[in-house]
Amino acid sequence: MTQDAREASAVHPQEIKDPILSMDNFCLDLDGRRVLSDISFSVPRGAITALVGPSGSGKTVLLRSFNRMNEWDGTISVQGLLEFEGQDIHSPATDLLELRGRMGMVFRIPNAFSMSVFDNVAYALRAQSSHPSRRLLDEGVERALRRCGLWDDLRDRLAEPAVQLPPGLQQRLCVARAVACSPAVLLLDEPCSVLDPLATAELEDLLLSLGGNPTVVIVTHNPQQASRISQYTAFLSRGRLVEFGPTERVFQRPLRRETDDYISGRSG
Repeated sequence: MTQDAREASAVHPQEIKDPILSMDNFCLDLDGRRVLSDISFSVPRGAITALVGPSGSGKTVLLRSFNRMNEWDGTISVQGLLEFEGQDIHSPATDLLELRGRMGMVFRIPNAFSMSVFDNVAYALRAQSSHPSRRLLDEGVERALRRCGLWDDLRDRLAEPAVQLPPGLQQRLCVARAVACSPAVLLLDEPCSVLDPLATAELEDLLLSLGGNPTVVIVTHNPQQASRISQYTAFLSRGRLVEFGPTERVFQRPLRRETDDYISGRSG
């Protein structure tokens, strides 16, 4: 394969057979400034996809494009196409509340609500149903905590304020809250950036234990984390997609010198 062919393959990756999110020449301007340019790739359903790249490369902006949270940050305009399950998310017919309800989100800083452990997880269940029964809440909270490996740690602490939990436990609780309503996609924006190595390992184990349900998209500043937990990796730089593909291939046989320099630590 020639260098030109390798670069074309990196920027225009082969089509994913069962995408849950797809972008085709997607561009985004925020308050009149171009932030993302000509992004084209698809997020595979049931996998963990990592977004990596230097600071300021557009990773978080892209992540927040999937549930249109960039609209909270300023005036946006878009070009190209961004689809969720085959539907253009910027179509006038898109129900924004429904879209965001199908995408759980976990942020960089653990943001447990100022309420009990139980009510943190039940918050999502109450939002989904107007008058959920106590039995429905009890079962839903236990199910979410069990899925996230937290039931044994928290079953006797359900009435305690969640904000008093250690940061690592808080962040895993935030994941439990996000998956309580069975979203199609879980978006994570550098969820381990303030965690110690042990808490980071526990959160990574949690994400792997979800088994592809929901689909996970994670922004990480740590290439080694992407290599440990993701099946696919998108490398961004200066608001553009440099390379996308299976994580093993991207890390072991990158198609672009820029990708190789970043992964090896020579840049970024």
